[in-house]
Amino acid sequence: MSFINDNFMLKNETAKELYETVKDLPIIDYHCHISPKMIAENYKFKNAFELFLGGDHYKWRQMRTNGIDERYITGDADDYEKWEAFAKTMPLLIGNPLYHWTHLELKRYFDIDETLSKKTAKDIWDRVNACLSKDEYRVQGLIKMSNVETICTTDAPYDTLEYHKQLKDFSSKVIPAFRPDIDNIKSDIGERMDYFHENGCRLSDHAVDRMDDDIIEKLVFLGEEYVKRGWVWQLHIGALRNNNTRMFEKLGPDTGFDSVNDFRIAEGLSKILDSLDKKDMLPKTILYTLNPKDNYVLGTMLGNFQGGGVPGKIQFGSGWWFNDQRDGMESQMRALSNLGMLSRFVGMLTDSRSFVSYTRHEYFRRILCNLIGKWVEDGEYPRNMETLKKIASDVSYYNAKNYFGFF
Repeated sequence: MSFINDNFMLKNETAKELYETVKDLPIIDYHCHISPKMIAENYKFKNAFELFLGGDHYKWRQMRTNGIDERYITGDADDYEKWEAFAKTMPLLIGNPLYHWTHLELKRYFDIDETLSKKTAKDIWDRVNACLSKDEYRVQGLIKMSNVETICTTDAPYDTLEYHKQLKDFSSKVIPAFRPDIDNIKSDIGERMDYFHENGCRLSDHAVDRMDDDIIEKLVFLGEEYVKRGWVWQLHIGALRNNNTRMFEKLGPDTGFDSVNDFRIAEGLSKILDSLDKKDMLPKTILYTLNPKDNYVLGTMLGNFQGGGVPGKIQFGSGWWFNDQRDGMESQMRALSNLGMLSRFVGMLTDSRSFVSYTRHEYFRRILCNLIGKWVEDGEYPRNMETLKKIASDVSYYNAKNYFGFF
């Protein structure tokens, strides 16, 4: 029997029935880091290494932990040698979400049931590469295969958005999201927002890695600009980036040397949201924390600023980065349920640079259905399947569609 089977992560009958309802719903991936250029040019991956490991710092971190020399991660070893080094690492990842993600990707895109190891590395390499040689496995084909309805990329303010313009007729909507560097806000920032808006942008995103007075002032300014345009505002709070100076100088950012920060966020976040609310200038807002110690900070902060006739106006974003695994997702959803309304949650995003990471939406939906199913079968909520299926479907797809106005 395949490791990735129909009941994977579904531990009760209610969960299994709910998952049947949500499994084929389209995907709205409202925050990711994939390349619009690669979509527009319908990029063709040359081999399994490039598809699965190219730019994926999640995997690089674990390979380093396994003692793999950097030459076989980001260095000058050939692609198969790097693939084999990853395959050797895979069986040791018990309890790590990479084990689940990788095998979901192998199963869903390549119909491979065998688990990846040094023993199976060559056979799986050959089978994946045979598929990648076909046109339907180019980037646009992978997106269609994944049933992705909308993609929101993450784009610098001075991006020309030329590739988004080329994708106007693509079957999936590819929409830019505005991500300025808070420390380098320039005088023409409003003009750049207008340009993005003209080209379909309806979301912004900020990395908030500290909460001092300067950052608070700038975020209040930006929030006012976003609400004028009807944008959704995302704040990703709590990363400590580029910890390893030696490797940063060698490889640059986003190469696997970031971690969770532990600075205080409650007072600063309250000042930001309250300053905007007092002026009736608070946009729809999604708050993410990288540190689960702050789950209850965000979960309670939401309730202070809800209203305006908008269901779930202030959102507690899905388990992010180091938290987009079962424990992290469940902790986020339990906090949200205890303190607010899970039923109004806008659900999952990939936050990924990979074109096969859409299986993380499947992973999330299975975890969601299992969590709801457990509450029901523990006698904590009635087994009203009509209501339960609506809640699961809304969190999986419809809430995001309505919240962002993607019609």
